[in-house]
Amino acid sequence: MIKQPGTAAVLRLRNLMESAAPPPPKDYVQYQHTDACSLRRWTARESYEFMYARPWHKINDFYLDVVNGRQSLPQMFREETNDVDDVDDFDKPEAESVPVKDRTGRWARATFKMLISYNGNSFDGWQKQPGLNTVQGLVESSLGKFVDEKKAQLLKEKKLPLEGCALVAGRTDKGVTALGQVCAFYTWRKDVKALDIEEALKFAAPGKIRVTSVSQVSRDFHPNFSAKWRHYFYIFPFNEEKVGDEISECKNTYLNKAIFQDEDDEGLGEPNNEDEDDNYGQTQQSGSKPFTFEVSRVNHLLRQLEGKLLSFRMFARDTKASRNIGPPTECFVFHARAAEAYLPSPKDGVSSKVMCVELVANRFLRKMVRVLVATAIREAAAGAEEDALIKLMDATCRRATAPPAPPDGLCLVDVGYTEFDKKTCLIP
Repeated sequence: MIKQPGTAAVLRLRNLMESAAPPPPKDYVQYQHTDACSLRRWTARESYEFMYARPWHKINDFYLDVVNGRQSLPQMFREETNDVDDVDDFDKPEAESVPVKDRTGRWARATFKMLISYNGNSFDGWQKQPGLNTVQGLVESSLGKFVDEKKAQLLKEKKLPLEGCALVAGRTDKGVTALGQVCAFYTWRKDVKALDIEEALKFAAPGKIRVTSVSQVSRDFHPNFSAKWRHYFYIFPFNEEKVGDEISECKNTYLNKAIFQDEDDEGLGEPNNEDEDDNYGQTQQSGSKPFTFEVSRVNHLLRQLEGKLLSFRMFARDTKASRNIGPPTECFVFHARAAEAYLPSPKDGVSSKVMCVELVANRFLRKMVRVLVATAIREAAAGAEEDALIKLMDATCRRATAPPAPPDGLCLVDVGYTEFDKKTCLIP
């Protein structure tokens, strides 16, 4: 028999619950810029609305065509965009093949380098996660048939699916496209050939994942640690409508989402606030804020980063505490440019005006490219000085930079394993 609480106990509990004062609201303080254009700079909410009120579906369609070989990035910089005969796949020379000789022990394993492209809008990112459609999950499932007997038995004993292990040059977020993603797979089986792996990957997700090449490489090759530079490309579409209409439409479309979930400062500045998206809108600044910018201004801002080893911790998001200070935050930028281009549209034959941002560096932090693009646009619209991006690196809080730009415009073009050559860039 369950003993029921007495009336006095229930009353005491009720009084305690009614007398308990609600927790005080968490105050959010907008980052206070002190330069001359501080009143013209967008708040985080305004920056988010400006970036997302765009026809991103056009970019997604274009990237899908590029992945399937129907379009190419260089076509955006040509006067006539309807010619699709010359499609550049951004293929690079393969790593040196393994000498044909017998090896024993751990050196007997065969390592294969895979160059693949995929449409970011079709997947939940690269990294394998339970219940999500990820690129890594599909690739490793396709590689399961090439696993050696020892590993296959181990997986069976642990009641795990028969899957291979794919190393990658860089994990892309949900919505980010890759044209030259480099993966590696190794096995101790001697009967596995590069052509067998290529045929297996072709059926992983037809039309969404395309295999450019598969080759056997040196045992010490690692797609991430062996890389000397990464090449990213961002396409920002322009609207023909007025900016005021863009902002109004964006408010109705996106403000119901957790739009500032990427703004966790991880110990840098104020603590994260679950209700900070509402507080962003409460902090208003006076002054006239322009909602247009010049592409040439963005280009000047980005070019100041070239040839410098700088700490980009203020332009990173979702990083571990151990990677917030010191050398782990330093990146050397080889190339940083922005230019106008035209997005070809084979469906209606009408090209759309866009801005392209091209970045090449030895490494990139989490969401660094997207934050850098959004912040450069914000600073260009505010009329900031040419060294504004460098000055922001000395800020005390990551809210000094803009929220990450939409992932739809970002593309991993290539990963280099030789010395960087500017001839590989699209924007001179």
